[in-house]
Amino acid sequence: MPIKTLLVVYSYHHKNTEAVARTFAQLLGAPIVTPQEVNLMELAGYDLVGFGSGIDSGKHYAPLLALADRLPTVAARNAFIFSTCGAPAFGVTRNFILKNHSALREKLEAKGYKIVDEFGCPGWNTNMFLRYFGA
Repeated sequence: MPIKTLLVVYSYHHKNTEAVARTFAQLLGAPIVTPQEVNLMELAGYDLVGFGSGIDSGKHYAPLLALADRLPTVAARNAFIFSTCGAPAFGVTRNFILKNHSALREKLEAKGYKIVDEFGCPGWNTNMFLRYFGA
């Protein structure tokens, strides 16, 4: 029996995280919704929920964190976390990713979610000095 999966994604700048989410969606046969589109009552119908956004100042974007605050408490529902960031590829280590995910992870775990894995990667970035060459 296939795992029923939902992807909750906030991606707005260069749509890096949306591109990652589209790949996950194809592989998992999952719909993609924004934090604003999530129906909290329908979340109970999913076996796995992926939560992702870009990283801003070391944490996921505010709309995704705000959703995590509104989530109802669940009993060990499986979730995974993903992100893209503007750091150069050589700086995106496992520890860097886990640190960036810590705020969202803590919120999800406090609501009863079991984090089964986490993924992060660099994305196209034209902010600050990187606007001169992207990263």
